[in-house]
Amino acid sequence: MVNWVEAQEPILHWLVRGAGLRQQTIEIEPGTVISMWVPKEKVMAAEKKATNKEVVPDLSSDGSCDEEEDKRKKKKKKQRGKEKEKPAVVLVHGFAAEGIVTWQFQFGVLVSQYEVYIPDLFFFGGSTTAAADRSPAFQAECLAAALDKLSVRRCTAVGFSYGGMVAFKMAELRPDLVRSLVVSGSVFAMTDSISRATLDQLGFASSSELLMPESIKGLKALLSVSMHKKLWFPDFLYKDYLEVMFSNRKERAELLEGLVISNKDAKVPPLDQRILLLWGENDNIFNLELAKDMKEQLGEKTTLQSIKKAGHLLHVERPCAYNRHLKKFLALIKDEGTEE
Repeated sequence: MVNWVEAQEPILHWLVRGAGLRQQTIEIEPGTVISMWVPKEKVMAAEKKATNKEVVPDLSSDGSCDEEEDKRKKKKKKQRGKEKEKPAVVLVHGFAAEGIVTWQFQFGVLVSQYEVYIPDLFFFGGSTTAAADRSPAFQAECLAAALDKLSVRRCTAVGFSYGGMVAFKMAELRPDLVRSLVVSGSVFAMTDSISRATLDQLGFASSSELLMPESIKGLKALLSVSMHKKLWFPDFLYKDYLEVMFSNRKERAELLEGLVISNKDAKVPPLDQRILLLWGENDNIFNLELAKDMKEQLGEKTTLQSIKKAGHLLHVERPCAYNRHLKKFLALIKDEGTEE
């Protein structure tokens, strides 16, 4: 029998490839790999570098003139490369789905002006690790290492929910890499008190029960608290979604356990980047008041923008509004980079 959710995957892959992205697997260390959609130019450059043969020097002269000419050519090529270089944007997904499923309404509006990178965090998509560490910090360190291997020098990290926590951590650990942040429906870290208050408010016994439903009823409950507008789908679509989107349950449960820290260990990260907190006005998981508190804690370089009639999944519910605010912020960062 056809799984209708799984059947959409080839179409989505075709759209992403049509937008100029290619899927790559980057080895961070033996047993640890990250799957990521990257600009096809990066793939072509890597392939060209790998296949280039060593040039045999011309011994018929001292080569001084040739060396000077080569230097001039390299300098011009570097200048042209800088002129054509697009700012990098890294889209970091949440807990319910892998990268391109999460950001299917965003990548298409960004690729013409930005280098777009869409990673899968560990135990989503094709990313996996043999390491025992399940913390957001480990995810952030490995994602930064993968971007280093792709020669990404500076980027804006865009994180949603769980991906927002990873983005916050990457910005803290690698300020040289993360130039600016856009975060939606997330917190610096999931403390004991935030976790308990959120679950009590929503009526769930654990994060696993909320975020990794095992039944159609559980999935409906998750979507109900995640979205402002209640949508109806036939039960067979819920069933198909459960089969496809909630794999690696053991490892993902460990990720949730590694997410929660004690209140005494919690601290506001010393972030100096420009930050946009882009929030659904009706977010039931991390409400708008929480976002306002974070803005005050982060300081004057942080702005908060809310979107009406949107819940936790604001980038899916109100993609046009979300994209408009995202592009406006990215354009601001881009202009500041031009002035530097």
